Amino acid sequence: MKKINLYIAVITLLSLAACNKSFLDTEDVTSISDQNFYKTPNDAYKALVGVYDGMQRVWAGGMAVPLAAEIMSDNAFGGAGNADGYGIQMVDEFDKQRSPSDQNMFEGDWKDYYKAIYRANMLLTHLDQVEWKGQGALRNIYEAEARFIRANCYFDMVRLWGHVPLLTKPSTENVAQAEPDSVYRLIADDLKFAVANIPAVKYTAQAPATYGRVTKWAAASLLGRVFLYYTGYYNKPDLAGVVSKPQALAYVEDVIANGGFGLVDNFANLWPAASLNNYVGEDNKETVFAIKYTYTSDWNGNVDGNNWLVMFGIRVQNIYPYGLGWGGGTVNPKLWNAYGANDSRRVATIISISDENLDFKNLKDQREYTGYYMKKYTPMADAAGKSLAEKMGGVSFQISQYQDYVSIRYADVLLMAAELGSPNAQSYFDAVRQRALGGSFVQIPVSGQNIMNERRLEFAGEGLRYWDLLRQGLPVASSAIAESVTLQNGGVNTLKTISAAKVTETKGLAQIPYSQITLSNQVLKQNAGW
Repeated sequence: MKKINLYIAVITLLSLAACNKSFLDTEDVTSISDQNFYKTPNDAYKALVGVYDGMQRVWAGGMAVPLAAEIMSDNAFGGAGNADGYGIQMVDEFDKQRSPSDQNMFEGDWKDYYKAIYRANMLLTHLDQVEWKGQGALRNIYEAEARFIRANCYFDMVRLWGHVPLLTKPSTENVAQAEPDSVYRLIADDLKFAVANIPAVKYTAQAPATYGRVTKWAAASLLGRVFLYYTGYYNKPDLAGVVSKPQALAYVEDVIANGGFGLVDNFANLWPAASLNNYVGEDNKETVFAIKYTYTSDWNGNVDGNNWLVMFGIRVQNIYPYGLGWGGGTVNPKLWNAYGANDSRRVATIISISDENLDFKNLKDQREYTGYYMKKYTPMADAAGKSLAEKMGGVSFQISQYQDYVSIRYADVLLMAAELGSPNAQSYFDAVRQRALGGSFVQIPVSGQNIMNERRLEFAGEGLRYWDLLRQGLPVASSAIAESVTLQNGGVNTLKTISAAKVTETKGLAQIPYSQITLSNQVLKQNAGW
């Protein structure tokens, strides 16, 4: 049975109320506010749980960034139901005219990111209100974890939308969008603080009760990722004047040398649907950081599940071991063909209807059918067609999917270090490829282009490919994403076109929800092309 991790519990800090109030109590505990709540380290801990919960629920509604990043890349198309609206195709094709009425595809994401940031800022603002009584190191750890979560949220937002309001205090003010440099400077400062203030506990020494919490290694790894994206997309020599390339390399090399992580021997065993009885489980030695999910969601606001995973599922049909989903993110055949025949990652990453002899009968309800679906994150069912999420006690397969999202894997750290110029670049690069190719491994020289090609094969379906394309420059990204291909919409051959000019026009940025622009009285400005 999946362990329910504390850090995804629903905590609403300003509505904590006592169930059995004694007449001896002199304080009205039903009137807890931010001014009288933060008194003890335990109060701060409860607030920190709320911050983790805010991060966990950012993709419960809206488009979900891992899904969107696959669809916006050259890995996948929009897909979904043939009778659905065309909002997901609008995102996929970077074209507002594809579905002019869909003006708020990312509204849920926008709102939930700012709710998560509000929680983090609330805790950070009140930490010095707590009576720490000599526990200054603990105070700094809580601050570091909250700042990591804030940085993680802002990194998603600034990549997705480019210009976003920058709030470092709990506020509901109507403020203009900040320049990206300012956002990245905050991200870098937050992550540097986290690296400096969280103890260096090796993976092998971590207690299971701490799985899902931010570590020094997660912060250092994310710093490497932020550095590579910022310097690539904006063509800058360093990270907003805060982190240099040698420093970024030192951060990820520290993870490799001292984090205690390693590659799981068999790539397929990283993913439940690819390995079944051989799945190594969550929080394995390759997991540097994961967002935790479980099956305890309900329809009354308890949001614990991996709601976005259902979008990747085969369209409304259980075919053991795969559970039904909404058919989003249909895989581009070019991705399937990019793998060599002996690359174990192909069948671990992609469901092939024909190669697995799956009896798919719902073609008329599937838009942009390619014969391929994502396997790494997909619902699962038993041989009788029963959702595993529901079998475990979940109320519905729609909201009770429990697979964690592994945000940072050790393989990513190895390839980042290689890209940043480690003296061990070739051995790091080889380790990732040897695991995938086994006995057919033949060494090829480590190079920027070879690393990028390897990253596509290694991380397909994990929401990284789009950002890897963008950081190579808009000409590279637009050329890779551009497509003119015949797909099946409801079983009918239909031309699908993605224009390179549209990717360039939008600079690869997503549409800011028009509802938020309206609410801001036009203080917020829409991105070009939208």
